Amino acid sequence: LPEVHRVDLAVKNLPAALEGFKLVQLSDLHISKLFQQDWVQGVVERTNAIQADLIVVTGDFIDGSVQARRDDVAPLAQLRARHGVLGIPGNHEYYFDYGAWKARFEQLGVRMLTNQHAVVQHGNAQLTVAGIADAVAALYGYEGPDLPKALDGAPADAPVVLLSHRPAGAARNAQAGVAVQLSGHTHGGMVLGMEPVFGPPNEGYLTRGYRVGDMQLYVSNGTGLWMGFPIRLGIPSEITEFVLTRAQ
Repeated sequence: LPEVHRVDLAVKNLPAALEGFKLVQLSDLHISKLFQQDWVQGVVERTNAIQADLIVVTGDFIDGSVQARRDDVAPLAQLRARHGVLGIPGNHEYYFDYGAWKARFEQLGVRMLTNQHAVVQHGNAQLTVAGIADAVAALYGYEGPDLPKALDGAPADAPVVLLSHRPAGAARNAQAGVAVQLSGHTHGGMVLGMEPVFGPPNEGYLTRGYRVGDMQLYVSNGTGLWMGFPIRLGIPSEITEFVLTRAQ
């Protein structure tokens, strides 16, 4: 099981009521023949023990069809956070019929954001969580990533946390006023020293924290692994616990 990795995240113009807000990110679970129901149950229990205000899942939940993985994903229904669970699709959801998976995830209590946003009301403050489609979506007959659409109608004074499966495009997202971008996809590079291979396709954003303009970018090392290359050397998997603080 992945360990919990705790990060203090300094957010520009964070409302006082959001100081100490606990946000947990899961990413790249790749629930599959390799990571089955018992492993998912363990991840859920370890995540729930954090007692988060909000849980987000930044794509690549699965490998396989809804029929094949139905029992393995079932423990996701037990995820608990004060403001619920939000998710976005990764490239692998599109490979295995995102329409079917979106319906299944929402049955399990995960609200999927595909070029949409949710407003989290926490005390007297608001936090906008926006989610965009993955870049492969158009190849499978779905709408591609559209940040302006995702932010349409969002409150003007609420900080924006963007869920984007891939870290690429971070500079553009920062210019659009996003305060925090949470991504995955890279698995942290999987093997220490592989930056020259995996860095360029991801604009050099490979593992954990980066500052991009006024935006904080965090690229999860991933909670699981793709069974097509299930190797880690020096790059630990993670359940990421963020504690929001006000940037000085």
